[in-house]
Amino acid sequence: MVEVEFLGPINKAKLNLEISNLSQLSEVLKDDAEISSWLQKCAVAVNDTLVTSKDITLNDGDKISLLPPVCGG
Repeated sequence: MVEVEFLGPINKAKLNLEISNLSQLSEVLKDDAEISSWLQKCAVAVNDTLVTSKDITLNDGDKISLLPPVCGG
């Protein structure tokens, strides 16, 4: 099982899912109205390391973070 956390303004509780890659996560989240609009905008980190591929193999205990863009000065 992996833990998925949603940071910043997404404001959604953590999820624990039985998935093996980020493509599966995308499939799960695209049907969630609160999350779907964020999917194309967010950076993704696995165990606090930014990733760019959905083909990364996930292991039991991994933490996935969805990081929305932020503005600041």
